[in-house]
Amino acid sequence: MTESIAAEVIAGCVGGAFSASALYPLEVLKTKMQAEKKEDDKSSSENNEQKSEDSGSEDMEVVEKPNSSSSGSVAKHEMSMVEYAKDMYARDGITPFYAGIGTSAFQSATEKALYFFAYTSLKNVYSVISGSKEHVGTAVNLILGCMAEWAHLPITLPIDCWTTQIQTGNNDNKTPIAILCSMLSEGDGLKGMYKGIQAYTVLCLKPAIQYTVFEQVKGIMLIRKKLSNKSGKRRQNDESLTATEAFLLGMVARTIATVAVFPYLRAKVMLQSQKNDDGSKPNIPAMIVKMYSNGGLAECFQGIGPELTRGVFSAALMMMCKEKISFVVNEALKSD
Repeated sequence: MTESIAAEVIAGCVGGAFSASALYPLEVLKTKMQAEKKEDDKSSSENNEQKSEDSGSEDMEVVEKPNSSSSGSVAKHEMSMVEYAKDMYARDGITPFYAGIGTSAFQSATEKALYFFAYTSLKNVYSVISGSKEHVGTAVNLILGCMAEWAHLPITLPIDCWTTQIQTGNNDNKTPIAILCSMLSEGDGLKGMYKGIQAYTVLCLKPAIQYTVFEQVKGIMLIRKKLSNKSGKRRQNDESLTATEAFLLGMVARTIATVAVFPYLRAKVMLQSQKNDDGSKPNIPAMIVKMYSNGGLAECFQGIGPELTRGVFSAALMMMCKEKISFVVNEALKSD
């Protein structure tokens, strides 16, 4: 039991840090796109028009700024992923695409390590209580996955909120530590680091669905491998998926999980990136209703392109690394 927990924690930690770092520019892109609002574009447009009128009354000659958006008059919330990336690069260069990569890698490594520690521990306890050593059912897997997700939130949600602020906030070239100190000193202090926690009443289903789909299909695939092994000799491929199998299965599992909960995911990002100077405290369902009233389903799923692109490849890379690392660690612990 202890061996499987150690293997899962080490594999999840390393796999999470590697996948988060490798695909970090897409993480920044999807977070900033999810945080965009129609109101921001409208107010920005109005301000630009007002500035043009004011400058026009004083000087008839208008000089175009070299740092103007490469996307012309297209509103940010209407841009495609490629257009948004080009606009970011035209404004600030490559720097924003890697802002906060250290905290993101740390958050992902911590989250995955704690998740798999809790998930594997709960699954082992369930196996002992039920007396079954076989793969647990889909419903039980979902419940255990939700419980494991809640187990790491007290530690990882503040890091997630910090990373979101680094990626989306107007931080005036502050260091990550300075941004953290500013977040703690302003607003609700430590309580403000848990913005969006109510969204996890639904978002806890995302990893639960993802890993349930992965584990259930993996179990079926390994059983079929063992049945097809006519020689009866122990083979490595009978006990773990190949890199390609883990990669492709990880992609499918993440796609299903992301589409199922994306509106709540976007609402959580918006809540973490906003500052409410009027003292109001919006909740997640109200934000989803507002998004739907502003633009229908398209508004609720804004940013799903980069989220799926990053998330699918991130999950695929992480599950591929995790499968191989987990097998190696288990074998090393058995030999000892």
